[in-house]
Amino acid sequence: MTAADFIELDDAWCAHNYHPLPVVIAHAEGAWMTDVHGTRYLDMLAGYSALNFGHRHPDLVAAAVEQLGRVTLTSRAFHHDQLGLFCEELADLTGTEMVLPANSGAEAVEAAIKVARKWAYRIKGVPENQAQIVTAGGNFHGRTISIVSFSDDPVAVADYGPFTPGFVNVKYGDAEALAAALTPDTAAVLLEPIQGEAGVVVPPAGYLREVRRLCDEHGVLLIADEIQSGLGRTGEVLALDHEGVRADLYTLGKALGGGILPVSAVVGRRDVLGVLTPGSHGSTFGGNPLACAVGRAVVALLRTGGMQRRATEVGAHLHARLGELVGRGVAEVRGRGLWAGVELAPEIGEGRPVSEELARRGVLVKETHDTTLRFAPPIVVTTDEIDSAVDTLAAVLAEIRG
Repeated sequence: MTAADFIELDDAWCAHNYHPLPVVIAHAEGAWMTDVHGTRYLDMLAGYSALNFGHRHPDLVAAAVEQLGRVTLTSRAFHHDQLGLFCEELADLTGTEMVLPANSGAEAVEAAIKVARKWAYRIKGVPENQAQIVTAGGNFHGRTISIVSFSDDPVAVADYGPFTPGFVNVKYGDAEALAAALTPDTAAVLLEPIQGEAGVVVPPAGYLREVRRLCDEHGVLLIADEIQSGLGRTGEVLALDHEGVRADLYTLGKALGGGILPVSAVVGRRDVLGVLTPGSHGSTFGGNPLACAVGRAVVALLRTGGMQRRATEVGAHLHARLGELVGRGVAEVRGRGLWAGVELAPEIGEGRPVSEELARRGVLVKETHDTTLRFAPPIVVTTDEIDSAVDTLAAVLAEIRG
């Protein structure tokens, strides 16, 4: 079968909720993917940070294979020998006190919202059904009804109402707007330390520290969505660590499963997650033995700090090289560590044709919000591979500019 055959099958039988590039991958290793015809591509997206450690990292594959030979699922009706170890090791890595395991990132965000509301009623004393959560404009936290209820992306919300009440949206990076939105009924502030889907948007210096101060002043929980920004991507275990700020709850996902299977979690304060009682929340596959074994291997990769140092060093090279393109088809480069949003200059037009041309030349990235290209290569990428990708982008932009 050809790539066209596989794409035709996808179009015929798979719901059209994505618009992928016309590349059909059949094999991958490290920072490289190979299509059904044997053509190799440099992966500069890494599954939107789900593949922080590269495709089929040998330590992660070994952990999965070993656990596959033992037990994969018990449900939470029983204990198993991986759950407690996973939770202890993840809490130790993130400097938190308790772990609520789940599957997808959206599920972790939903769980954090439920916990924050329950905490507001049981601990803070907010009147029943009055709890509010303040969110940030430009956010992306998932695709469930409750989550898109506080999205301001027209594509994400069109035709899905009525929406879940209890959310107040304010401008990202504007501490004054946040302060004005806080009331005695506010349970939590939920935001991304760096907004990924919005185009790798880094907030103004001091903003996150001020958010923490306001939360403390008003008795409000701070929930940091680190599903894309966490686990080594920015050069720290958690992106919030760059600011010297601690959240009350963190949502983790994507890279926590090592690119092998969906694994997510809410981690944070014991007195907050402790409001959950048997039967008040659950997940059949959350914390399953296979997920825990892979998650433990991910934690082990991060425990030495080597991945974080590499993301910092190679990330500096990525930003330096991309910065050379400002004024040559690029208007701005944003981001931190091995994560960059490349804002295309007006004369270049939209990012989709650029992504398609890069793919034809063996470099895989993806556009977001029409004019931004996201670069988030696996942390195992080399500086030579970064140079190759940026040189290819430079050539494509030069041809478009004429």
